[in-house]
Amino acid sequence: MGYVFAFDHKHKKPPMSLKDLLGGKGANLAEMTSVLALPVPPGFTISTKACQDYLSSGWPEGLTGEISRHCALLEKTIGKRLGDLAEPLLVSVRSGAKYSMPGMMDSVLNLGLNDKSVEGLASQTDDERFALDTYRRFIAMYGRIVMGVDASHFERLLDIAKDWDGVSNDAEISVDTLRRLVRRSKEVVESASGLPFPQDPTEQLRGAVEAVFHSWDSPRALVYRNREGIDHNLGTAVNVQAMVFGNRDEQSGTGVGFTRNPSTGEAVAYGDVLINAQGEDVVSGIRNTEPIAVLSEKFPLVHKELIKTFRRLECHYRDMCDVEFTIEQGKLWILQTRAGKRTGLAALRIAIDLTRDRAIKLTRSEAVQRITPEHLDALLHPQFGSDESRTVLTTGLGASPGAAVGQVYFSAEAVEDAVTRGERAILVRNETSPEDIHGMAVAEGVLTARGGLVSHAAVVARGWGKPAVCGAEALLITGSSFSVGDVVVSEGEVISLDGTTGEVFFGARSFIVQEAPPELATILSWADKIRGKRVQIRANADTAADALRARGFGAEGIGLCRTEHMFLGEDRLPIVRAMILAETAHEETQALEALYDAQKADFLEILEAMNGLPVNVRLLDPPLHEFLPDIEELIVKEATVGLSRDEVNLLRAARAWHEVNPMLGTRGVRLGVIKPGLYAMQVRALVAAARERLMAKGKPIIEIMIPLTVSREELALARGWVEEAIVEAATDVASRLVISIGTMIETPRAALMADELGEVADFFSFGTNDLTQMTFGFSRDDIEGRIMGPYLGMALLDDNPFETIDVQGVGELVRLACDRGRSSNPDLKLGICGEHGGDPTSIGFFVGAGLDYVSCSPFRVPIARLSVAQCLIAEDNLIS
Repeated sequence: MGYVFAFDHKHKKPPMSLKDLLGGKGANLAEMTSVLALPVPPGFTISTKACQDYLSSGWPEGLTGEISRHCALLEKTIGKRLGDLAEPLLVSVRSGAKYSMPGMMDSVLNLGLNDKSVEGLASQTDDERFALDTYRRFIAMYGRIVMGVDASHFERLLDIAKDWDGVSNDAEISVDTLRRLVRRSKEVVESASGLPFPQDPTEQLRGAVEAVFHSWDSPRALVYRNREGIDHNLGTAVNVQAMVFGNRDEQSGTGVGFTRNPSTGEAVAYGDVLINAQGEDVVSGIRNTEPIAVLSEKFPLVHKELIKTFRRLECHYRDMCDVEFTIEQGKLWILQTRAGKRTGLAALRIAIDLTRDRAIKLTRSEAVQRITPEHLDALLHPQFGSDESRTVLTTGLGASPGAAVGQVYFSAEAVEDAVTRGERAILVRNETSPEDIHGMAVAEGVLTARGGLVSHAAVVARGWGKPAVCGAEALLITGSSFSVGDVVVSEGEVISLDGTTGEVFFGARSFIVQEAPPELATILSWADKIRGKRVQIRANADTAADALRARGFGAEGIGLCRTEHMFLGEDRLPIVRAMILAETAHEETQALEALYDAQKADFLEILEAMNGLPVNVRLLDPPLHEFLPDIEELIVKEATVGLSRDEVNLLRAARAWHEVNPMLGTRGVRLGVIKPGLYAMQVRALVAAARERLMAKGKPIIEIMIPLTVSREELALARGWVEEAIVEAATDVASRLVISIGTMIETPRAALMADELGEVADFFSFGTNDLTQMTFGFSRDDIEGRIMGPYLGMALLDDNPFETIDVQGVGELVRLACDRGRSSNPDLKLGICGEHGGDPTSIGFFVGAGLDYVSCSPFRVPIARLSVAQCLIAEDNLIS
């Protein structure tokens, strides 16, 4: 197989299915040419394989000859030759990757002109002004893209030319001034690049093709692919196409249209046109466009043909299409088509409408596949409007999606006070801790200088649906202000956070909050029918409010209730600290009993909210130091204003419980071994709450999860405590309660020993946050802010493993644990409750691994419902 393919080349498969080879644009140009017979200017595609080979080892052998042969065929078809002095053929050289990357790569128009052929073009068209305008456009575009000349040089020359003639529109520049503009543009190229502007069309074509290949690895393209999850190894195709000119005269024009409104989904043609212009003028914004409807007045026959073409394309591709077109002296030409980008609202409406369109007959499964997680994110969270531009102050990790605007405050207490005064506040910290919970609860959003996607701030914010940006390392917090470079933001000043992109802006940005449209419920109901009972969707929820929110989003249970979050309220924290400070068994028992009452009340509310659905309660997991004040803050206070008696005791306890690496220290089941009464109290409170719900005719279903076990003996010991506490709390109804006991798989050893753990467990829940951290040896709160960017940039990692599951490493441990656990216990239930449970790519892996449920934050439940259905559709299609 060669490198180059004509648009009308006979393919064994439908051309639109060959995007891997021809790129999206090339595949669709071939489809429109050979299948739909639309008026497409002829041309050829240089394949993605040529780009891959070029980027790995230079210009491919044989490519020059193939391009020459296809140029000759194109010249024969058009009846013109590149560089011909009388009737020159001009071509466009455009990028075209498999996946649409709008504006990320380069294109060159009007290629083939030189100092002599421009005269032939003027004679051929009997329009010297058009020929000179086309040549100056080519020089500027080629000089910028191929020869590396800064675009500002050409923009300045164009402004001078318009000033010289006293006009505001470049279409009004005189012939004499255009002639001078061409000469000066060539001089700028030679001065800036050190090389004369090339006159040989063959040299021009080679330079343009190489420039397009290089643009695949441009910084903006790399950033875009990272954000969109596009494989960096795909490469781009290059499409060489005969030029048609929208800037010939007032009977010519250019435009970009959509077969439907991409903002609302309304079934009407939508787009922009410019009369007497080229396509670059539309997308660059240098001239004010007109709506596509004006064509019905200015070019009624063309408008009628365009609307008919729109309908043909939509029926053929069975989707809303984005179409580029040119009108040359009254004749319509179609330059490209692709699936159109659309808003979340439009995506839902279009998908549903196409199932009702008798000519398209989209199935419900296909409709579900048309919706992306980004579409749902835009509907479920407020987003900044796109009608304004502001300078980005800094960028961190987009830890929790949505937009937030508020005044800056640097402590939870200050945020609370501000909100009490009626202000909108954003909590800014180096990093958050459990002591900041009350401020986070009322803040509009959270910004931290440290921490990653599974840091305290990120996890809590996602669970509450609050926008958060974490790991913004450029932030330097000093007292009551923070700085980024030379910019200082003081307490009380307003900033804006984009929790989706991780961007931080100074000042207020306007944002859009949309109510979920009825179409969302329709699509999700179709997704649920596809999903059936094969994979459940649960939520990570720690309060009754979280549970009700999750149930409202369609959660089928709670996959993780973190009991430590129940200890962080202002009325609970002193009791926890009393337990930690207890010097006698009696004092500890008193504190535990006080916690028992609080825990039982919390459990009652959650079980009522999730009545009839399973609630998985994780016994206390974090180390006790997290419930104590920061040692450094207490030491500073001790040295300055002194400590109270209680604070002296807290400092002593903080030092006693301090560990060098607390995440690998006294936490989880290990804490239970040291303080077995703590776990017994939690179980008694939970079971007593379940008993009370049962007596009230409720249907409590509880799963008790023991964290961080690494051996059968350890789990068996903890299970014994749990079973004793169950009997103690509900002897009379124990047989009527639905209770299962299991463990969290969050260490490599637990995964390796899953067959032994499975012997004494009813379920496994994979805590992939810690499992990832321990497998990689990465400190998750440190690695993401400082190291992850360079690692991804240098392709040392394909993805952030805390965001998307590492299939080869962590994923292999999950698969192994599933297989080994079920080998010893065929009835073992398997779930995931780590943050990966809300990531669509990771969900695909978990579905394939055979998990019974995925659990995520409440606001990610709709996305998980959609993603699981899409994975099952793909799995079923693969089998069939």
